[in-house]
Amino acid sequence: MDFLGKPVDFGTKFIDHQPILGSHKTWRGVIISMILGIITAFIQKWLYQFDGPKSISIFDYQSINVLALGFLLSAGVVFGDLIFAFIKRRLMLKPGAMFIPFDQINYVIGGWLFLTPFFKIDRMIWVILFVLTPFLHLLTNRTGYLLGIHRNKW
Repeated sequence: MDFLGKPVDFGTKFIDHQPILGSHKTWRGVIISMILGIITAFIQKWLYQFDGPKSISIFDYQSINVLALGFLLSAGVVFGDLIFAFIKRRLMLKPGAMFIPFDQINYVIGGWLFLTPFFKIDRMIWVILFVLTPFLHLLTNRTGYLLGIHRNKW
């Protein structure tokens, strides 16, 4: 399992002699993110049987492929994170350095890129996600920082 701790870019340097992504982007993170995303989709499907969650759901979990949804959304989130890690390295920003608003919306961008070809999601949902996500991200990170479970305030 030592492979899982290896960087996704295998320590390769880009033309500018900087890491492509950095040592903090590991295969462990990619795989765990994918697994947790798929599990989350199945939990949402289970919750869909109850009126409350069903009334606010974006998807009809009885008629969609939940495995595909979980996989595509997770892959999009990981992709968005890796793309902006690549951009941060090109800008010579250190891992964990503030990169507002992209640190907050990279997941939404990746999710949008991977889901929209396969799932019909109203544009207004994406607008709401793009507007609310930065605030929610900052709020949860600040809370985690104050609780001592997150390194950065942002």
